[in-house]
Amino acid sequence: MNGNNNAALEVQQLTVNYDKTAVLWDINFSIPPGTCVGVIGPNGAGKSTLLKSCMGFISGISGSVLFFGKPLSQVRKRVAYIPQRLSVDWDFPMTAIDLVLMGCYGKLGLFKWVSKKDKLAAKKALAMVGMEAFEDRQIGELSGGQQQRLFIARAFLQDADIYLMDEPFAGVDMGTEKALVALFEELKKQGKTLIIVHHDLATVETYFDGVIMLNTCLIAAGPTKEVYNKETILRTYGRSSHLIDEAAKMAQEKVKGLK
Repeated sequence: MNGNNNAALEVQQLTVNYDKTAVLWDINFSIPPGTCVGVIGPNGAGKSTLLKSCMGFISGISGSVLFFGKPLSQVRKRVAYIPQRLSVDWDFPMTAIDLVLMGCYGKLGLFKWVSKKDKLAAKKALAMVGMEAFEDRQIGELSGGQQQRLFIARAFLQDADIYLMDEPFAGVDMGTEKALVALFEELKKQGKTLIIVHHDLATVETYFDGVIMLNTCLIAAGPTKEVYNKETILRTYGRSSHLIDEAAKMAQEKVKGLK
């Protein structure tokens, strides 16, 4: 099956059920390459499910997902997934560099050892996220922000063309958030595509070129300046307008903090 080769990600008529309950219903959108897109919506809206469905971790009952016009199975090496930090057993006896090196396993295949070149690349990825001093630290000894940086470094090592990230800013300090924003901007300059599940309405307009607004069904999808507004926020969250006013105030404060 082939689709729009000009789209980094194209989702058509995707419906996903848990038991008999619809979690995602008839989702359709297309994301151009080289953009940073936020996936936003209330808790239980299907944001994480959308990413997991795109990665094939959850099967939809209908619809299709194409990366660069092709099924994931044909372009898997071009796609990187960064799960929520809470999905990992951080007590596992693994060092920071061991976790980052997992990013090259897809290229190595089975029964191939990590090379000196791979280790050097992992060290470079750690340096990119400011974690080079922690390469031998057990992952459970790191802070939440440091653990999130490891996820990003592991994704860098994959050298993918599209990155699906599930709440990378959750539970991190302002310094880490600022560093991640800068890293994401650098990836975008390299022509990479980023799709990020995000919960902070205050930074949506600052961080993202486009948005996907979900609440089981698709509320809106497109360039942030065109589709992210008071009406679509109210339709997505089903709450009073004070949410938008609070977000506007928080955005002003947050942007100042990130400068």
